Amino acid sequence: MGSQSCPSKLPLLDFSKPESTKSGSSEWESLKSQVREALEEYGCFEACFDKIPSDLLKAVFRSMDEVFELPLESKLQNVSEKPYHGYVGQHAQVPLYESLGIDEVMVAERVEAFANTMWPQGNPTFRKTIESYAEKLSELEKTVRKMIAESFGLEKYIDEQLNSTNYLLRFSKYNGPNTPDTEIGLSPHTDKNLVTILHQNQVEGLELQTKDGSWIKFQPSTPNSFIVMISESFTAWLNDRLSATCHRVMMSGNEARYSLGLFSYPKDGSIIEVPEEMVDEEHPLLFRPFHYEEFLSFYYTKAGQAAPSALRAFCGM
Repeated sequence: MGSQSCPSKLPLLDFSKPESTKSGSSEWESLKSQVREALEEYGCFEACFDKIPSDLLKAVFRSMDEVFELPLESKLQNVSEKPYHGYVGQHAQVPLYESLGIDEVMVAERVEAFANTMWPQGNPTFRKTIESYAEKLSELEKTVRKMIAESFGLEKYIDEQLNSTNYLLRFSKYNGPNTPDTEIGLSPHTDKNLVTILHQNQVEGLELQTKDGSWIKFQPSTPNSFIVMISESFTAWLNDRLSATCHRVMMSGNEARYSLGLFSYPKDGSIIEVPEEMVDEEHPLLFRPFHYEEFLSFYYTKAGQAAPSALRAFCGM
């Protein structure tokens, strides 16, 4: 199928300067304004983040190669009670797509359990690589979320938010369709968690939908750049002041695309509730309090899939 998208550049924000990530500095305030502006316009932005050195990035992609080269029966052992937190693949609707996940990736025991499941003999190099990558990338996620909260005057909620967060790390592979035509690698969707950070190899394919409904192709500016996207649960917490970005993956040619996604989401039992500061005459309350795990489960039901907006169907006023 053809793609009507065109190349375009997202805002590129620099998180590599030490002063820009120190709360209260003039550089922090400037970057915070850029984050808010980019998210209001696009729902996402490109982040330059050099705390993950090139050798670690290369090691992560080597680790991904190791995972995807495993037999299918090994990958199928990556299971989770939460939808989309374990192995996903072998679907006729998206035959080019295959993905695995490490839930609660900031917990060393969970990374070790994943590695021991994939490689019963153990794989300490994989464990150390993934733990280091996730720890460093979560710093970017926390910085972005803190900037967003500050920009809306929600400072008093930041510690509670950050302390009640888990992280899912997903490895995704999109096979080239071996055709000059463009095929769907992953269907259009918005993520359901809080904030998503994506990183890819040098094979393009990610496309993002703009406010007017058109699609733009993401072309990374640097090898160490990341896409930061707002997801639906964070949209709900902010009472729809920022919107989640609809995105998809479109593939052509014969080269495989590898992507890493870090997804922040509320810990089980945490309630997502719109702060009173986000409600006024101009912005009436749009969402009832809800549990993320219940929302995620609803999304994968027939009713959730059929709804124009699963979020509004689940907890809309």
